[in-house]
Amino acid sequence: MYRINELFYSLQGEGFWTGTPMVFLRLSGCNLKCPFCDTDHGSGREMAADEIVAQILKAGGACRRVCVTGGEPSLQLDKALVDALHGAGFRIHVETNGTRALPDGVDWVTLSPKTDVKGLKGDGTVVLERADEVKVVYEDGVNERWAAFPAQWHFLQPCDTGDAAKNEAILAETLNHIQRHPLWRLSLQTHKLLKIR
Repeated sequence: MYRINELFYSLQGEGFWTGTPMVFLRLSGCNLKCPFCDTDHGSGREMAADEIVAQILKAGGACRRVCVTGGEPSLQLDKALVDALHGAGFRIHVETNGTRALPDGVDWVTLSPKTDVKGLKGDGTVVLERADEVKVVYEDGVNERWAAFPAQWHFLQPCDTGDAAKNEAILAETLNHIQRHPLWRLSLQTHKLLKIR
């Protein structure tokens, strides 16, 4: 059984796949507590792998991409769920903080490291050795070691603090950093800008 926070169909709002139709499977629970996190980690319902697949098929119709996120998906995602999703024809994307190993078979890994987050509660040490994309939340600078992490794409995403003036300053700093370090690309939370889920 897996504890599911929510399951819904929308467009990917961040990173390389921005604008791509995707079913989102948000798993409950996280091993870190980021001060800017907008997920209720305590809520959720228990579901078996076959129930999850059935709900994803119902939610997404012809869409065959699923983004497993959280919380921290590596706390629950296992070979059985990966196999069930692949068996139904899904391409599996995972958004992870990278502090735990992922099961084999994940098709796209988005690493969003939290080691440099101010006020972080928990050990954010990254154990993954590679990813398809790195997406760093920019709040007050960025450790350039993430630019060297083995990944094809490297994104900086301005932190949404909930304070409009602070967000504007963070965006300006993020843009400036990208212009000075052109390996990075900008990722915006376009789902929030578009007011979609």
